[in-house]
Amino acid sequence: MQLDEDRSEVSPERLNRAGEDYLKAVLILQRKTGSVRSLDIAKMLGVSKPSVSVAVKLLREGGFLIMDPEKHICLTELGNEVAEQICEKHRVLSECLTALGVDADVAEKDACRMEHIVSSETIERMRTFISKGRAEC
Repeated sequence: MQLDEDRSEVSPERLNRAGEDYLKAVLILQRKTGSVRSLDIAKMLGVSKPSVSVAVKLLREGGFLIMDPEKHICLTELGNEVAEQICEKHRVLSECLTALGVDADVAEKDACRMEHIVSSETIERMRTFISKGRAEC
């Protein structure tokens, strides 16, 4: 995760792939189970619990996450917005790659990597192609 110049918070523009992955994981886990703990995130992402603690601290300082007294982790409005955008990018990329004939497993893996770098403009164009039923993504 990248930090702003004063190293005190993470801004949406400066989130790197790891930060986005953590937010996406929290969103997915919240949808599945309703509550999220550090251990859940560690298991999902295949990282250590100390790594999750560091990331959660930075994301809390950046205003993306909150933690209740029972140590449940929740997305803030900002965190939810960013996580939803990442998930939508992933969905569109995966759907577009599959429409091109890419194997579904490969499309999922590629979408996970691509979702962090592709622009909103590109995603919108891909969404338009998909909605028109065109496989020329």
